[in-house]
Amino acid sequence: MAPPSLLLGPPEFRKPKPIAAATQTQWTDPFVDLMAANYNDSAKAPIIAPPMGFTENRSATFLSSGNPCVDFFFHVVPSTPASYFNQQLPLAWAHDDLTTLKLICNLRGVRGTGKSDKEGFYTAAFWLHKHHPKTLACNVASLAEFGYFKDLPEILYRLLQGEDVRKTQKAEWSMRKGGACRIGRRGRRGLNHLRPPYRGGVAPCGGSVSPSPPYYGGGFAPPAPYGGGPYGLRPPFGGGLRSSSSAVKGRRSSNRKGDVQSREARIKRAMERAQLEKEKASSLRREKKSSMAQKALGRYQRDPDFRFLYERVSDLFAECLKSDIENFNSNQYKKITLAAKWCPSIDSSFDRATLLCESIARKVFPRESYPEYEGVEDAYYAYRVRDRLRKDVLVPLRKVLELPEVYIGANQWGSIPYNRVASVAMKFYKEKFLKHDEERFKKYLEDVKAGKSTIAAGALLPHEIIESLNHGDGGQVAELQWKRMVDDMLKQGKMNNCLAVCDVSGSMKGTPMEVSVALGLLVSELSEEPWKGKVITFSARPELHLIQGGDLMSKCEFVRTMEWDGNTNFQKVFDLLLQVAVKGRLKPEHMIKRIFVFSDMEFDQASTNRWETDYQTIQRKYNEKGYGNAIPQIVFWNLRHSLSTPVPCTQPGVALLSGYSKNLMKLFLDNDGEVRPDSVMEQALSGEEYQKLLVLD
Repeated sequence: MAPPSLLLGPPEFRKPKPIAAATQTQWTDPFVDLMAANYNDSAKAPIIAPPMGFTENRSATFLSSGNPCVDFFFHVVPSTPASYFNQQLPLAWAHDDLTTLKLICNLRGVRGTGKSDKEGFYTAAFWLHKHHPKTLACNVASLAEFGYFKDLPEILYRLLQGEDVRKTQKAEWSMRKGGACRIGRRGRRGLNHLRPPYRGGVAPCGGSVSPSPPYYGGGFAPPAPYGGGPYGLRPPFGGGLRSSSSAVKGRRSSNRKGDVQSREARIKRAMERAQLEKEKASSLRREKKSSMAQKALGRYQRDPDFRFLYERVSDLFAECLKSDIENFNSNQYKKITLAAKWCPSIDSSFDRATLLCESIARKVFPRESYPEYEGVEDAYYAYRVRDRLRKDVLVPLRKVLELPEVYIGANQWGSIPYNRVASVAMKFYKEKFLKHDEERFKKYLEDVKAGKSTIAAGALLPHEIIESLNHGDGGQVAELQWKRMVDDMLKQGKMNNCLAVCDVSGSMKGTPMEVSVALGLLVSELSEEPWKGKVITFSARPELHLIQGGDLMSKCEFVRTMEWDGNTNFQKVFDLLLQVAVKGRLKPEHMIKRIFVFSDMEFDQASTNRWETDYQTIQRKYNEKGYGNAIPQIVFWNLRHSLSTPVPCTQPGVALLSGYSKNLMKLFLDNDGEVRPDSVMEQALSGEEYQKLLVLD
């Protein structure tokens, strides 16, 4: 446990108590009283408008909402660079520290209203440890609830190896993969020149070689097609042919023997070099392992903030594992957490880099509670409890959790309980399931289609499901996971009178466009009639589309190929809506009530007033046509890192959201209430899990 000196208590304990003012005679004057009443109240002070600028396409926009927390909530997406975190988090923390802590956890939230932005969360956690280490350390249990237990050793790992270690490893892996592909394409040809012309038997390296016809292999040219002479010409007839031929054959035989011997020598040298390289690589791995352990131990000994966080992580794993093994022994399996699943395995990369298994094992099996360890040398005690942690805790708990990795590692494909496989694991392993257990896995998928079984989809992002449509299973799993996701959200409510506007312009190329397609399609499927299955695009000639297609793949392709005319003229969408309303003389209550805008917020300039923002232009147009009370609520959903901010944080009728997760849509299911950027953010951070968070430094 942490020393008492590190326990600071909740934030309210740290607020200074108000000092009673000295009693003095109160003089009154009507003029002074009016001045104080009307100008000294900060609540009545004029609100300073946020700074303005232009989008990439020269449309006027705000560069901030006026609230640093709302800016962080709206601007941060999975592509946001670390420099923005380092710039914006101090501003948000100074504005409201507890709200900023909630926003950091909201980035990681897989459930509730979280954004499932794992990398963004790790970047923010890195900043939090640097500037507010006690706050990070004392909230580790809550952090595991927002994401999963594995986040905690991952944070320790990045603190030890560097913030960009995963990017570096990914780049190195890509280079190795590229090199392996090139070798794969040319490898056989490149290695065949080392193979001697054996006509059977075993090659020097132990591999069997197929028979080789005379003169082929070993670098010899094939016989001439029309006789023995060069260029296919017959030699001159005469008595010298036989003797000349014999001499040539003798020389060829001698050359071939010498060539074979030289090739055997080259192969032997190559094998010796390979053995040396193998030994060198093994030595480097041992040195790397030792270096990582030394780095972890050194950081633990000299850095009190890191040590405090390390101990809190170790405490959490130890407490959960001890509770889980008690529930296991009493057959209360439903109470077992996933701590055993995400606890580092003995000698895994996490364990080698953090030495976490030793710390956890010492707390699960403390020396003072187990007489068999009395008097045992500390190094031997550490070895024994690590092994005991594996055998007596991790192995039985992982087995009862029915983790697919346990069955895969034991080659027990036929025993995998597919209805227990998590959504991300299903996405990752489905092709292996088809390869090793095809009949039973296909039967499981048929049962899911028939409603006899279930498939998990909760932790996947909508665009991740769509991306897997082209995988080896033909998109069967993706179709079922998409249906499960839609059904789960419909159980929580529907979108009333809503329409999605999807930006599929050139600036959205890549992941943002896939997310725009996925979220737009999801809104259309959650909407009630008459808007169900409909979307509209940015375009000089926007059109309302009824999404065509009998399956998920065809629906996605339809949305991707919708016409956008090479621009993002946001105003034309509302011009069309107003035109339909005016032409049909619609009453305000019959107008569309809410519009989701999935975009990068880089709208085209459309107003003659250079400093009139897009939302101000919409307000003006609706007022001019007599529909000032029917301006639809607009949910600006940002999908690409940008400082463009459509409205200030206090603008009624607008919400500012961002990210790739569908979770924030839950705020609008069966919800026709008023919205405002700051109030929507507060609603997203109002869940029960957020109430456990505390700021301590």
